[in-house]
Amino acid sequence: MTAASLSAGATRAGRFRWVICALLFVAMVFNYVDRQMIGVLKPTLQKEFGWNESAYGDIVFYFQAAYAVSYIGFGRLVDWIGARFGYAVAFVIWTIGHMSHAAVRSASGFIAARVLLGVGEGGGFPAGIKAVSEWFPKRERAFATGLFNAGTNIGAIVTPLIVPFIAIDLAMGWRATFVITGLVGLIWLAAWLLIYRSPALHPQVGAAELALIESDPPEPPGKAPWLSVLRTREAWAYCAGKFLIDPIWGMYLFWLPDFFAKRYHLDLTTFGPPLVTIYLLSDVGSVAGGWLSGGLMQRGFSLNAGRKTAMLVCALAVTPIAFAMYASSLWVAVGIIGLAAAAHQGFSANLYTLPGDVLPRRAVGTVIGVGGAAGAIGGMLMSKYAGWVLDKMGTYTPIFIVAASAYGLALLVIHLLTPRYAPANIA
Repeated sequence: MTAASLSAGATRAGRFRWVICALLFVAMVFNYVDRQMIGVLKPTLQKEFGWNESAYGDIVFYFQAAYAVSYIGFGRLVDWIGARFGYAVAFVIWTIGHMSHAAVRSASGFIAARVLLGVGEGGGFPAGIKAVSEWFPKRERAFATGLFNAGTNIGAIVTPLIVPFIAIDLAMGWRATFVITGLVGLIWLAAWLLIYRSPALHPQVGAAELALIESDPPEPPGKAPWLSVLRTREAWAYCAGKFLIDPIWGMYLFWLPDFFAKRYHLDLTTFGPPLVTIYLLSDVGSVAGGWLSGGLMQRGFSLNAGRKTAMLVCALAVTPIAFAMYASSLWVAVGIIGLAAAAHQGFSANLYTLPGDVLPRRAVGTVIGVGGAAGAIGGMLMSKYAGWVLDKMGTYTPIFIVAASAYGLALLVIHLLTPRYAPANIA
């Protein structure tokens, strides 16, 4: 089938698959509101509870540890029970963990709440990527992944707006922000269970759209054994990429409000505009990164060249963040960090498609889970490193230098492990 006929088929086919993408997008909004809230509240909580930087780093560390373990477990669970129920279980667990923050009174209490949150949130991306692999052909997956991954940025945009509104404008306090946002999230859970089915069983999917979704070569049925999956260089390419870049995004979520507080004397009432700007830019990057690789392939680039060229562009765009500490003004710093955040999301949108591109569908959840665990382990190391740097040196420069170099190194490792970006052979 030619590229022209595929394009024409996509035009004639229905579009219900994009409703599924929209549900995944909204789930990521809630995921990142719940995840980032402690970062926005960090200065307030430090003042109330007397934490130093290392104590806060420990809270982030244990969240990442739970997230790492859960990512592996949920990756396998999603391959076993499917995206519909796998995502529902994850959402229930992380919502309970999120709301439990309202009841804690100590750093150890926050660690316990963050662990439960991490257990649930570890299932979000494995289930989301599994759903994309079920509902989209390969040529649409990077764009669909970029779209639903853009929900992370919307969550990060919404958080610094709703937290001061609930806590200060409505005078309800920071504890109420955890309860209210958790209750609102339950609306999504009901919609997900009512709407999501596999494409072949869904009454809203017509024959033309189903043919488009299933237009890739058929894959053998069955489960992929752990050892067979983990013997492939392609699986390790994905895991290495996640280990190197995920800690940088975690640093943005958990430490940027503190950077702006220390460097430019912002607080809970003034974080909003800079953080909103950064995450709006990252939203653009998420969609643009997926669009770029798909557009290059439409212009004749191979899957290998299209994905890696897009990742190279993103890796180069991150490098100015090494100088963010020396920006002449708040908004120059916002521009530099916003460009880096956009490039991260563009890089990430293409990296997320790697398992679906080169591994059989029955192995996607497993690889996403192991890769997410690798990223969370990297995040654990970053949280310890950031706390140590800030306690000992009092500057973000070493942290930003790590951020500037991570993406080029990730792309190099990915290319060395999978130079041809060809389908893996899994028994």
